[in-house]
Amino acid sequence: MWRFLCLLALWGSNDLLAQSGKLPEKPSFHLYLLVGQSNMAGRGNGDELSGIPHPRVMVLTKDREWHPATDPLHFDKPKVVGVGPGRAFGKAVAEDHPQVVVGLIPCAVGGSPISSWQPGVFYPPTKSHPWDDAIARAREAMKRGTLKGILWHQGESDSKVGLAEPYEDALHDLIQRFRTALKAEGVPFIAGQMGIFRERPWSAEKRRVDQAHRDLPSTVARTGFVSAEGLTHKGDEVHFDTASARELGRRFYRVWKELDERP
Repeated sequence: MWRFLCLLALWGSNDLLAQSGKLPEKPSFHLYLLVGQSNMAGRGNGDELSGIPHPRVMVLTKDREWHPATDPLHFDKPKVVGVGPGRAFGKAVAEDHPQVVVGLIPCAVGGSPISSWQPGVFYPPTKSHPWDDAIARAREAMKRGTLKGILWHQGESDSKVGLAEPYEDALHDLIQRFRTALKAEGVPFIAGQMGIFRERPWSAEKRRVDQAHRDLPSTVARTGFVSAEGLTHKGDEVHFDTASARELGRRFYRVWKELDERP
């Protein structure tokens, strides 16, 4: 019943999407690809806000249908997926751009190392192909809208000896592959910082992965870095809690906006 009432409010609101009952033309339907591992997918606990959609924020479902965006957006691990940064990001975009409809493309895969984000690679824990699935979903979405940003939150699985050392090169390669595959050379790519939690001090390897994220704006054109300073975990010392996941989404938006406004 709550979901039904939310949808009634959505379609009855004084809004361009609600009035038309259909998606807008391509130039007004702005798409954002959400990729990485569990903190992008979201592990925050749902609350009373999770099921209330914004009238101009849509999500591409697992079945590749456009629905009003409610948490959880992702479907990588259905038993644990929850609130992530994506919907808060989408709401921030929509509220700052009243003539735009936002389309979120959830493709994050919990636990996935960057090596699994390669063409043809199968990731057994989720029985998925992270890269292939993301590209296929993005291309499907782009038939209806215009890609405006790629949001990446990943790195915990690579913060290990032997994996951290080649991470920066792998990240740069990933960015170029996304831009080539999606014909999105000028589209901003933004990396979110891994959680900084005092209960779990960072290793040298995690600091190395973090530095690769931090250095992006100075090493790769049209990229950004989002700080996780001051954010808190849900009690597991790994995943952002609900409030922090949403704040991270708003921070992603501020960095995206700065990049978008540059000539």
